Amino acid sequence: MLGRLLWRVMTELDTRIALKAAWLWVAKGFLAVQAYRRRLRRKQLYPPFMFIALTNICNLRCHGCWVEKEGKAHFLRPEDIDRIIESGKRAHAYYYTLLGGEPFLYKGLLDVFRRHPDCYFQVITNGMFFSEATVRELKQLGNVTPLVSLDGFAANNDRRRGAGVYEAVMQGLARLQRYRLLYGIATTLTRDNLEECLSDAYLEEFIRRGAMYIWYYVYRPVGADPHPEYALTRDQLLQARRRLLALRRKHPILIVDSYWTADGEAFCPAAMGLGFHIGPQGSIEPCPPLSVACETVRDGQGDLFPVINESRFLRGFQEFVRQRTQGCVILEYPQELVQFFREHRARDYSGRDIFAELAALTPRHSQHLPGEEIPEDYWVYRLLKRNVFFGMGAL
Repeated sequence: MLGRLLWRVMTELDTRIALKAAWLWVAKGFLAVQAYRRRLRRKQLYPPFMFIALTNICNLRCHGCWVEKEGKAHFLRPEDIDRIIESGKRAHAYYYTLLGGEPFLYKGLLDVFRRHPDCYFQVITNGMFFSEATVRELKQLGNVTPLVSLDGFAANNDRRRGAGVYEAVMQGLARLQRYRLLYGIATTLTRDNLEECLSDAYLEEFIRRGAMYIWYYVYRPVGADPHPEYALTRDQLLQARRRLLALRRKHPILIVDSYWTADGEAFCPAAMGLGFHIGPQGSIEPCPPLSVACETVRDGQGDLFPVINESRFLRGFQEFVRQRTQGCVILEYPQELVQFFREHRARDYSGRDIFAELAALTPRHSQHLPGEEIPEDYWVYRLLKRNVFFGMGAL
């Protein structure tokens, strides 16, 4: 698998794009993790990676999305984006995941990449805005990897994301491939699409279309339209883990997850302080589905390090999770999570009533299944998980 993947990188990607990714993403990612580990030893809290939601607006209405798009439109201010990134650079953090809403609806998105050529940006997008001009500009910039959200082939994807979306996305992927860009596919595993999305045919299709990596998420029933029937059962979570390991040995595409460590133990990036989420109003939140915060990026006179490091809320969230699970507290302890937020007098930035939504959830299994851990059995992924991406956590 590794040899075939390297061959694909050499023959299918633009050489300049590949070299920039190797330096800005892989090498600097390794250095960011080492700096994060040094901070841990000093008991300092600052993540090596950051998720930044640029806006809450979106052209789609996907089932189970936690972003409120019907109320007031919010856009993260350019000076706030620069403040986040410059603070990160001082902590040796050069990798940022941009999301929304739909980030390509954020005016000035390409300017962010231009202002920070020493950083690498992953953009989670619905894939509907890859015009010829946009893709050409992304290639010229070279420090961006689009991560395109798809939840199966046409029938499964469009059931959740809307009629005709799959076909429109395929047109965008064709442009990304023609310009030899490094891009990936983001797939949320649900009860409906599990078999299809963890099949050989699914990976083979997107390898054929030029994707170099695929990032799997597990569905969480959150938001105003939670669709709990999509959530995976305990047996399906174990099945997903086994299938991921088998697929990793078989296909020349990098297969990413954010749920299991190299030893197969459950993992929460926010609980480890590896990555927090900035909302489009500047709120500093534990993770993307939890639009709740006590601090904003405008606190701390322009430096996020003391704001995050001294946050009772973020440190308290870490302890809250550690006392209960290594997995996802949204799935396992939603009612207790609401109580924690209220005790810290955290503000709801969802635009709805996230406390009521969480309180109404039925607790269910997450990836934390003690005694049934399945370690990585391929040395490549064990190495990557421990040293590059998410450090001690998951890739």
